[in-house]
Amino acid sequence: MKTKIAYFLLFVGLFLTACSDDILERYPLDGISEANFWKTEKDYETAIIAIYGQMQQGLFSSALPYWDNISDNGYGQHNHWSSMDIVTGNITPNTGGFVKDLYYSAWRSIARANIFLQHLKEYDGLKPEKKTLYEAEAKALRAFFYSYLYRCWGELPVIEEQLTLENQFQPKKPASEMLKLIMADLDFAIAHLPDVTYKESGGHWTAGAAKAYKARILLYDAYDAQGKAIISQMQTVKDLLSSIHGYRLAPDFSDNFHDLKQEDCPEIILSVKFLAPNNHTDVDCGFGNWVAISPTASLISEFDMADGTPGTPVPYTGRGVINPTTFSNASLDLREPRAAKTVFMDRYRINGASYRPSDPRPLGTGLQKFLSPNQTPPFGVGTLSQQDWIVVRYADVLLMLAEAENEINGPTKIVYNAVDSVRQRGQTSALPAGLNKDQMRERIRHERRIELAFEGERYFDLKRWKIAKEVLNNVKDAIVWYRFEDKHYYFPIPQDDVDRSGGILVQNPNYK
Repeated sequence: MKTKIAYFLLFVGLFLTACSDDILERYPLDGISEANFWKTEKDYETAIIAIYGQMQQGLFSSALPYWDNISDNGYGQHNHWSSMDIVTGNITPNTGGFVKDLYYSAWRSIARANIFLQHLKEYDGLKPEKKTLYEAEAKALRAFFYSYLYRCWGELPVIEEQLTLENQFQPKKPASEMLKLIMADLDFAIAHLPDVTYKESGGHWTAGAAKAYKARILLYDAYDAQGKAIISQMQTVKDLLSSIHGYRLAPDFSDNFHDLKQEDCPEIILSVKFLAPNNHTDVDCGFGNWVAISPTASLISEFDMADGTPGTPVPYTGRGVINPTTFSNASLDLREPRAAKTVFMDRYRINGASYRPSDPRPLGTGLQKFLSPNQTPPFGVGTLSQQDWIVVRYADVLLMLAEAENEINGPTKIVYNAVDSVRQRGQTSALPAGLNKDQMRERIRHERRIELAFEGERYFDLKRWKIAKEVLNNVKDAIVWYRFEDKHYYFPIPQDDVDRSGGILVQNPNYK
């Protein structure tokens, strides 16, 4: 399954070098030369693999944990992806990382999907079923990239065709138009992709993956401006998730994140694949040695105690510094096992041994969750990390299902079974009987926070529940003062794109 990854960056490189830097970092306009490509079935197979390769770009894959650095879960001492600028409210049209890098990465990827779909439509050298399959994969991928623009910018151009010099700049359209395209693309994918498991697919998008991802985007819009659930939307989410089959929770929570276990993991519904030595990242060094992500005391406090009772607050001083002499790795072991599998204190732990990071731990914490047990610590700059990065897994499906069902019908057996499955796999106790809807809602949100920590969902959860301002402005355990204003629900458009458009692309009003 992983061997196809080797082709990804090769073809992506061809795409990149085929484009003029001046015409836009934004959109590759012409792609591979018409004279030597788009001529054979092999060309289209290579091209679709290359679009999958776009998912390897940082904030879609190995940088997913950094999204939690702009939530209440983590703090980023090195300002990777401009996370410190974001959380302190210092967001401008010139901010990099989550603003500029994400924007251009998404548009480049969408452009490649559009180029592929345009050529595919005109090509008659494929069997109809193969042509439809490729169209479904490309549309699922396009929806994936558009989903980041939708959730982070809202109103932007909605582009479905290959651009030229003459029409390279497009005006913004209402966010509803982008959502309409995302839903149409995912519906086409659901109807035409194989209804098999991710493992059976050989690492491709499947009907189940498209259903789960569609449910995620629908949930993003399933609450009104006051944070009240929209029941009709919740029913659609519930129906989608209830139709996913073939998956189960992995025996061990960590099997999802360690590369030796990922190939056979029954929980993974969609992931972004890597294979060293030619296709790798540096995350073991970044998370283990450089402490690029520091989990907060409030997150650690959320983990239940070992006996299943709610977690007690973790003591800290000043702006979130946890004293390792009073709360250490041994203290984590007094909590449910997911705590020590997610966080480390004084040292990270691999295969029974522990190692001290080279960089400071500003909060006294580090991120254990994704560190490779098959690498040789201490993790340094030469460590070739090849973990796959999960886009969606079955535990998330269960928690989304529980959320939708609870909002529709209250804490039914469906809700209890879904949440308890996740909790009991995590080796903590079942939920108490007799919870009401509001109590269950808090339990589900608690479970999402700890089960999915650093998987790129907490920031979006806070925004879709309409509690980002309340939560982030009350973070007291992350060195700096977090600041979230209403305007921060959307990012500014990078200013250089606005300037180059000659007035066609208008800046978001809160950032002019």
